[in-house]
Amino acid sequence: MENLISLVNKLQRACTALGDHGEESALPTLWDSLPAIAVVGGQSSGKSSVLESVVGKDFLPRGSGIVTRRPLVLQLHRINGDREYAEFMHNSTVKYTDFVVDLTLIDLPGLTKVAVEGQSDSIVQDIETMVRSFIEKPNCIIIAISPANQDLATSDAIKISREVDPKGERTFGVLTKIDLMDKGTNAVDMLEGRSYRLQYPWIGVVNRSQQDINKSVDMIAARHKEREYFANTTEYKHLAHRMGSEHLAKMLSKHLESVIKSRIPGIQSLITKGIAELEAELHRLGKPIAADAGGKLYTIMEICRMFDGIYKEHLDGMRPGGEKIYYVFDNQFPIALKRLQFDKNLSMENVRKLITQADGYQPHLIAPEQGYRCLIESCLVSIRGPAEAAVDAVHAILKELVRKAISETVELKQFPTLRVEVSNAAFESLDRMRNESKKNSLKLVGMECSYLTVDFFRKLPQDVEKGGNPTNSIFDRYNDSYLRRISTNVLAYVNMVCSSLRNSIPKSIVYCQVREAKRTLLDRFFTELGAREIKQLSKLLDEDPAVMERRANLAKRLELYRSAQAEIDVVAWTR
Repeated sequence: MENLISLVNKLQRACTALGDHGEESALPTLWDSLPAIAVVGGQSSGKSSVLESVVGKDFLPRGSGIVTRRPLVLQLHRINGDREYAEFMHNSTVKYTDFVVDLTLIDLPGLTKVAVEGQSDSIVQDIETMVRSFIEKPNCIIIAISPANQDLATSDAIKISREVDPKGERTFGVLTKIDLMDKGTNAVDMLEGRSYRLQYPWIGVVNRSQQDINKSVDMIAARHKEREYFANTTEYKHLAHRMGSEHLAKMLSKHLESVIKSRIPGIQSLITKGIAELEAELHRLGKPIAADAGGKLYTIMEICRMFDGIYKEHLDGMRPGGEKIYYVFDNQFPIALKRLQFDKNLSMENVRKLITQADGYQPHLIAPEQGYRCLIESCLVSIRGPAEAAVDAVHAILKELVRKAISETVELKQFPTLRVEVSNAAFESLDRMRNESKKNSLKLVGMECSYLTVDFFRKLPQDVEKGGNPTNSIFDRYNDSYLRRISTNVLAYVNMVCSSLRNSIPKSIVYCQVREAKRTLLDRFFTELGAREIKQLSKLLDEDPAVMERRANLAKRLELYRSAQAEIDVVAWTR
């Protein structure tokens, strides 16, 4: 029993020290799963006196009206054989000695029915809400204090205990002020459960009177006086063996032991689950920030490398998104080339116009070379549009992958300013790469315009001049059949160039954009980082204070759970 109760006491002390008070919180709580004993009753019903009797020490505040204004958690620990001490969680440096049993007791404010002068109108409901928040928890053992000189039907303690524990499985009824009942009356019916039956027998106690307190009667003498009262009072002799504060303490210890035994498996499960949840969230929140400049720079560089690694995984196919670039090369760009409107450039009217303009004032002698060149160039120039569009399409995909990699880099979520700067630096690099890629792609188109593949035309049938009568108008120099052949030849050449550019432009784009993005996306950012001072580095790691606070709280809670797990393991193996 000592091991079990000591275990719960240790866990409760750890909970209090590390901020787990069972309050409403998004953090997992161990406190609520730990068995505790709470004392509830009406104002001035003798709750604090019962506690002092059980504990065996005069230490609680006294007075009229509301004296206990908040829940007081008291732990009793047996150490070095016969020596005991007690301590309040809010002031653990002060220890009270000479106590009886190992227990954790919670003294709750007394329930009241009306607000008196100086109290808020909501005081009645506020106190009831506070008390209820403790005793409604299934792991709370309730000591319901009722004065024997009042009707149990009006007992505040019984009323609220019955509401939260209708079966009475965790409620112990205690009658106080038995010695103050009117002459000719007694509490036998109440103590024997005829007035109101509880699952556990009612226990009567006789607290010190105000006169005893004024005379500084100690607890040893008070207990002796209590035992004599029950043993020598005719009505209570047959019940004396189960009356008094000492019996109450033993009953509570015994019951607490059985409750703890039944709760240990559930507590172990809760702790295991809690540790997993806390570790997962701490991992999500990231590591604490280093204090020195070197540590900050290292942190930033490591986070950037993580982002860069994720970005490369998208491009290399280990993560989705990179396949969209291939779609541009295999689908969008070829379709754009096919949609080019060469019909207008190679219409009979346009061919005749360019051919005749290229001849000048006299017809060509062998073939309309300049006319061919003008027609071909007018067609090839239009390829610039699809080439630029392909560059822009890949640029958009690369930017989209930056956004994805940013969102998937957990560490960047920790630092909003660094996230923005890394994103901006990546976008600036991609913009430079896009500009360089456009230049190179347009150069490829320009090269095709500036130098024609002569072998292509040498393989064509060589026709003699097909000009008409020199006396005719210059626009009648060539017949339609000849012009159509020129148009066909030009279109064949342009298609050959399109086929070539369909392969070379994607290569240029990959070289200038995709390859460079994998190699040097954050190179300039890294260079600039080296010149930044600690204040600037700190600004990049401007973590949300709420996140910092939550990480600290989670770390404390994790420490509590791991400590609790170790404590429970020791007790479990020694049972």
